[in-house]
Amino acid sequence: MSTLQISLAIIGGLLLAVVVAHSAWSTRKNLPMQPTPDPVAPGIEPTGGEIPPSGQDTPPERLEPGFDGDSSLDALTALTVPEKKPGLDALIDVIAPIIIDSVVSGEAALAAMPGSRRAGSKPFAIEGLSLATGAWETPAAGQRYSAFQAGVQLANRTGALNQIEFSEFVMKAQAFADAIDGQPEFPDMMDEVARARELDSFASAHDAQLGFTLRARHTAWSPGYVHQSAAKLGFVAGSIPGRMVLPASQSGPHAPPVLGLSFDTQAAMAEEPEQTALRELTLSLDVPQVLRAEQAFVRLCEAAIALASSMEGVIIDDQGQPIRPEAMEAIHADLEQLYNTLEERDIPAGSALGRRLFS
Repeated sequence: MSTLQISLAIIGGLLLAVVVAHSAWSTRKNLPMQPTPDPVAPGIEPTGGEIPPSGQDTPPERLEPGFDGDSSLDALTALTVPEKKPGLDALIDVIAPIIIDSVVSGEAALAAMPGSRRAGSKPFAIEGLSLATGAWETPAAGQRYSAFQAGVQLANRTGALNQIEFSEFVMKAQAFADAIDGQPEFPDMMDEVARARELDSFASAHDAQLGFTLRARHTAWSPGYVHQSAAKLGFVAGSIPGRMVLPASQSGPHAPPVLGLSFDTQAAMAEEPEQTALRELTLSLDVPQVLRAEQAFVRLCEAAIALASSMEGVIIDDQGQPIRPEAMEAIHADLEQLYNTLEERDIPAGSALGRRLFS
């Protein structure tokens, strides 16, 4: 083989190596960002098991988790307490008193309850006046009641209570009253429908659901990378794939989250999520659902800026334009006025009435 042939073979080999290396680099570059693995402490296996000391054949006896005094039991109880539903309120509900001649047991009241708790698209409820506490409550077994009242919500995000829904409310309340030998007293339908329209008009003018979109500047993200980045800011996995939430700090365990973070559901459910590329995610705030004290909009801005910085993204609006800090400040000022207006109406953001009206 001549010197020329040897040289050409070497050059060809080098070119092939360059092509392979470039292909591998391009493939790696185009992969979505991946979460960094958690560091493993020295002497600890990746599975979490402890490596036995030298000369010891078996690992130390494992301690099973258990309750440690009343504090652990109290913590568990706090997590499992059922959500207490807000009671009827004349401010946002039509209320019909139901007079009874004798005390009615909770079991009898439960047996008479309608199968559906809605009249059309509006929540419907029955409450009893407890002999034990003297308070209105949802009927429960083992209790005794001296009076009842039926109610239906005047408005929610589906619109105002209409005549058909009011008629359905009357039918359900009357059926319950007949079953317990009670006599309902219904308000005038036209007056209540007019009140519903006024409340709906107010709610529509003072509703606010905000969202920021975060878009990748260069490299896309994997779902795991998004989860890891958001978790550092306090977000936790939601009940729906592709959704994370920032839990409330000012309310009980059943309070709505302060913020939501969402991305493509199909990407979250992919068989190989590490190969799935995400280029956008959305941060959202449902203003009337969150207490003013949570400073939700400030936290929305802080979360968006922090994620944009750590994930190499840009914050954009619905038109795809970058959102500037001065625009955030203007929105914040408008929201403060909105909070004031809701409070003047006795329907503060994040209150039981506010959460019911704006749902």
